[in-house]
Amino acid sequence: MLLERTLIVPSRKLRSVTAILIALTLSLAQAPEAVSAEMVPPGNRNASQPEIPAASKRRTQATKSTFDAKYERIRDLIADDKNLRQKIVKVSKLYGIDPIHIVGALVGEHTYNVDAYDHLQTYYVKAISYAGERFRFEHKGESVVDFIKRPEFDDCDAESDSARLWTCREAVWEKKFRGRKVADRSYPDDRFGAVFFQPFFAGQSFGLGQLNPLTALTHTDRVSKVSRLRKLNPGNAAEVYKAIMDPDSTLAYMAATIVDSIENYREIAGFDISGNPGLTSTLYNIGNPERRAQALAEENRKRKSQGLKPKYPSENYYGWLVNTHEDELRAIIDR
Repeated sequence: MLLERTLIVPSRKLRSVTAILIALTLSLAQAPEAVSAEMVPPGNRNASQPEIPAASKRRTQATKSTFDAKYERIRDLIADDKNLRQKIVKVSKLYGIDPIHIVGALVGEHTYNVDAYDHLQTYYVKAISYAGERFRFEHKGESVVDFIKRPEFDDCDAESDSARLWTCREAVWEKKFRGRKVADRSYPDDRFGAVFFQPFFAGQSFGLGQLNPLTALTHTDRVSKVSRLRKLNPGNAAEVYKAIMDPDSTLAYMAATIVDSIENYREIAGFDISGNPGLTSTLYNIGNPERRAQALAEENRKRKSQGLKPKYPSENYYGWLVNTHEDELRAIIDR
């Protein structure tokens, strides 16, 4: 069990009302015109925490730590770092989201994936070291820049937004390359991001927000527009890594990723998840919000045809923790 909380927090009922009001009043200035969507209330849909993946358990055991200890460490890091809290609030306002969403993603990543660092300066040191290395995004000598010039990706070139462009490319990878042999080349049965965008080892993510390079490239247009940061190029891997490892820019990419999930669920699945940090954290963890929103929308169309009530989006083990500790985390933000 986690240690008993000592912070004074608002009641669940008051918090729920506050969260909904925030979600209703915050303006997503960068989003398309809002469409009608059903507000998903705060809290968990699951009575108990969904199963934690074995890989996460192994990583935690390898460091001789526990999930409780890792949660407390990232919680305390945020609580003790006034500068970080101010940056979270500032970037959240800029992107039109409640700061609890960024805090939730930080807590989830550092509880189940990596331990929080005592000093954020560590990330700057890493960023500088990576920027000095010469490497590129590739698979067996084929750079991703050349790979996406293949004719299979031609239809994606019509997309003008980086989010839609890279989402399209991921879909092409899944349909035409993953686990297949194409033009005398064999491709692994793995994610696009793991095959082409992890020059160190598959599944690796970096920085305070534990972002991977493909996620950063996907949201570079929004970050450039809102935060006025230079757009990222898949041909410059060092620049991409520096962007996701610098604590200032990584918060912007985190916010952009969260906004994208909220938009997809509102516009595709018909659910407003902006008042439920456990859901945005879940999507931050598992990725592919557009595809997941489409799957939920399709499932609910079938349910409607059968006279059944619609299925709500549900949190995973990661989001469940965030919702469970939402009161405590909100109290930290409000210090």
